Amino acid sequence: MVVPLEMGWRHLLFENWPVDPEMMDAHLPASLTADRHDGSAWLSVIPFTNVAVRPKGVPQALGVRLPEINVRTYVTRDGVPSVYFFSLDAQGLASVTGARLFHHLPYYYARIALEMNDGRVRFESRRQHPGARPGRYEATYWPTGEPFDAPTDPLAEFLVERYRFYTEAPDGSIRYTDVDHDAWTLYPATATVETDTLLRADGFACPDAEPRYYYSPGLDVVASRSKRLREDTDDW
Repeated sequence: MVVPLEMGWRHLLFENWPVDPEMMDAHLPASLTADRHDGSAWLSVIPFTNVAVRPKGVPQALGVRLPEINVRTYVTRDGVPSVYFFSLDAQGLASVTGARLFHHLPYYYARIALEMNDGRVRFESRRQHPGARPGRYEATYWPTGEPFDAPTDPLAEFLVERYRFYTEAPDGSIRYTDVDHDAWTLYPATATVETDTLLRADGFACPDAEPRYYYSPGLDVVASRSKRLREDTDDW
């Protein structure tokens, strides 16, 4: 059993595209269904940094920083709106190894730089995981406009107010983790993305639609231990 984790998520860009639901279903395990908003499934790339990552109850000062970028979509099972991760690239080699072994998450080791300058975030990631398909992401992003509470906007709520995520373990089993945090505060955002080959590495063509961007300064999170989904009866 792996203990729950505490952490902070900071300086997030939510980069989101509407995509064909049938296409998305073809990329998902049979036990999960692509969630829809206005008839579309959604594909997202999320660069940010984790801060003070530690087992629950351990002092914050002993936590580690873990810059990360993930590729995800939105799914439902038993009426629960959730996230499904296709990949997560992160800086810390030990943390990546631990997440793959104990939380069954598709993490990949990458060299990542995140810097703040005049209110703008510069994010660069280059995957260096042995045997993995190469993936790079380079972007600058920043908030624009006024902050708002995500639950007040239907699309924003659909994309960010989710408190469970699923992954597929190497043995083919489906794992899930529940997360607990306050509701998101978001800003409209602008981003200049120079390079993104992560979508291609995960088997997706670059969507035709223009992305919808949101920025968040972040929030604090508690994540449960990873659990295996019992697909025949109940979860355990």
